Amino acid sequence: MTNANTDVIQGTLDMLILKTLSLRPLHGFGIARRVEQISDGVFKVNPGSLLTALQRLERAGWLDSEWCQTENSRKAKFYTLTATGRKQLRVETTDWTRRAAAIARLLEMEG
Repeated sequence: MTNANTDVIQGTLDMLILKTLSLRPLHGFGIARRVEQISDGVFKVNPGSLLTALQRLERAGWLDSEWCQTENSRKAKFYTLTATGRKQLRVETTDWTRRAAAIARLLEMEG
């Protein structure tokens, strides 16, 4: 038996980050952990991919960041969703819903 692939589906990492941060500000490790928890371990976020995505989203103006103390007294960069990021989340959610519905229709086709 092979292990199931737990990589985040290509093209969805930005949406998952934006959605996670729509709930509350988090640091990178917190974002990765939250995605894994909410997906019941189906998705695991590669730290390198996460860092690259966070930098890209911040440059796009969808996230703000600030260095703060964590629960265990370490310094970490906490990310917050901006108003523009909330708009982008709505766009990406609509697009994902449309694509997922199209895939579902294709999977339901019968010979």
